[in-house]
Order: sequence, then structure tokens, then C-alpha cells
Amino acid sequence: MFSLTFASNSFGLDGIFQQNFKIGVLGGGQLGRMLIQSGIDFNISFSILDPDVHAPCASLAEFRQGKLTDYNTVMDFGRSCDILTIEIENVNVAALKDLARQGKKVFPQPEVIELIQDKRKQKAFYREHAIPTADFILTENAEAVQRHSDFLPAVNKLGREGYDGRGVQIMRSISDLSKAFDAPGLLEKLVDFDKEIAVIIARNEAGEIKAFPAVEMIFHPEHNLVEYLFAPAELSDLVTQKATAIAETIISKLNMVGLLAVEMFVTKTGEVLVNEIAPRPHNSGHQTIEANITSQYEQHLRSILNLPLGDTSIVLPSAMVNLLGEPGYEGPARYKGFHDVTSISGVHVHLYGKLITKPYRKMGHVTIVDRDVDQLKKKAQFVKEKLKVIS
Repeated sequence: MFSLTFASNSFGLDGIFQQNFKIGVLGGGQLGRMLIQSGIDFNISFSILDPDVHAPCASLAEFRQGKLTDYNTVMDFGRSCDILTIEIENVNVAALKDLARQGKKVFPQPEVIELIQDKRKQKAFYREHAIPTADFILTENAEAVQRHSDFLPAVNKLGREGYDGRGVQIMRSISDLSKAFDAPGLLEKLVDFDKEIAVIIARNEAGEIKAFPAVEMIFHPEHNLVEYLFAPAELSDLVTQKATAIAETIISKLNMVGLLAVEMFVTKTGEVLVNEIAPRPHNSGHQTIEANITSQYEQHLRSILNLPLGDTSIVLPSAMVNLLGEPGYEGPARYKGFHDVTSISGVHVHLYGKLITKPYRKMGHVTIVDRDVDQLKKKAQFVKEKLKVIS
């Protein structure tokens, strides 16, 4: 037996879904691209704002070129949309607040974006709400970092605008202090972790919350980018419960509407500590397109439209390999080994529409699904070694 429940929707009577609205997305990268692809199933109209005329979303929806951090640009863009959302946090929050005051739906809420834009505010939020995270010290400049040599080993993070490995550096010894960021940031105690995991969770306006099963992430040793991940993560039931409960606490305390990715460390003693959060679809959820009943992109749409949240259950174990531009290549993108990987059962290649490759630029991802976990890992390793983005 099953039952159907409907949340009240702003665009029609209860239980009636209409398509007389437009979703505006700030950011036209690969996350926006996959959001549009999911929205096509619901016949949703999108408008995209991005500074790059060749952004991955440019040819898929109504597109406007403009700076995401410019107040007037965001205001003008937002006036023509019914709901506004983001695929990157570096946006003009003041404009989003004013648009919300004018009656526009803005999800995640501008106040949530504002908090997450600054890692210093993030960490203070965790401390205020007793959310487990690594110990930290707020710093104003390089000199302040250098005064805390007794806190090493630690991670020095910029407070704002760090992204995809930028603005983050490990400091293991006093000799590393000369590299300290000369801007407001923090020192975070280096965690002796066993695994890095992520839980993606969604909440709609009605307050319904659903989490995806945790995934395990493996990062590039030098560039702090996810190289590949496995889902579900191999965790004890207790650790799984801790991670899910932490994600539920965060999205509830934020009172957030939308999709939230919570990156966490699992220590060797079984503690779960929050690393960072992102209020949008996330790299750690790409595999949900093939591997889960509901993808993270559909779930984000369901949450901001106040629809019932979808079933997050896993259909098949999965792996995801990020396709990064190979070092030493810059120019028109070519994909070496494409024929070899696409000949394998369970392999799904997603290219992001970026015409030019650069070293370590995210050019696409590959999802691999297989009932046999050992075969899954072998296939993931083959894809990682075989498929290369060159020019």
C-alpha cells in the first residue's frame, strides 16, 4: 500500500501543479546544466545568469550574461523570475534579500547563503549550535596565523571565496607559516580522519526533510578536488546514524529550503565532524542521477517548489569519477579513451559542455553502477586511468 500527500504549492491550488512560472538560476555551470536537464521532466522554464557567454547552461535555457556579484545585475535578472536559486555561493546577497522582500521566492534563503559564503561564520554557527567540528581559531591576517604555531598541524582557510581547493592549505610545521593567507580566515585543527564522507539532505517549505545515503569521497592529494567517490559509504550503522542526524540538525537549525551538502570527517575513533557545507547541488551527489530513485537535482527542484520530497533510496551501488583536465594541456577539449570506457556496462559519461580544457578544470564526470562492489571499484579505477581530457 502507498499513500500520496501534497504540499501546498505557490503556483496553484493544493495538489495541482502548474507550469506558469520561471526558475532563475544564479550561475550557469555544470550544476545548473544538470538542474535544467532534470527540470525538463517537469516542463519547467529556466532563466540563467552567468558572466561567461560560453557557460555550460548557455544553450539550454533563456540566458543572460552578467556578473553574479553585481547588485543591479542580480536585481534586474531576478525581477523576471518567480523563484530564484543558486548553483554557486558567490552571488550578491543584498540583491537577493531585496528581491525576497519584494515577494520573490529565493531558495536557499539569502541569509543562509550569506552565512555559508564565509567559512568563519560557518564555524561559529557550528559552535553556537553544538554541531561537532574540528577545533578552530579565527584569524585576521598572516601575522595572526603566525602567532599560533602551537596550534599546528592545522588547515589555514580563507574566510571568503575559497572554492574547489583554492583558499585552503595545510600547515604541518613552523616553516609552513610563511604561506599564511594575509586576509581574514581561520586555522582549523588538522583532523586525523579515517574517511571523508558527504550527506546530501533536502528540506521543503512544509518542513519535510529527507537525506541521501552517505557517500565516501577520495580527494586529489595536491589539488583538494574530489577525484572519485563510492556510494554508499562503507560505514557502521552507528556512524551512518550520526552523520545523517548531523545533516538533519544543520538544515533544521538553518531553517533552510533547498538542497544542502554536508561534508564530514569520520575519525579513527568513530567521531563524525563537519568540515564544510554547500547550499546547492554538489559534486558528491552527481551519481544520484543513475544510482538513486530520485536524483539530487530533482530533489532540489522538489524542495524549492514545495513538492513532496522524492525517495532517496539507492537503486545500485555506484562510483563517480570526476573528469579533470590533464596537466600540460590547455585548448579545445578532446577525450582520450572515450570509446573504451563507454563500451563497459554500467558506465555513464556526463560531459559539461566546456569547450576549452585547462589543467584540473572540471570537464565532466562518469558514473559507474554495478551490483558487485568489487567489480564497481575495478571499473572505477579503469575509468580513472583510461579516460583523459586533453587538447
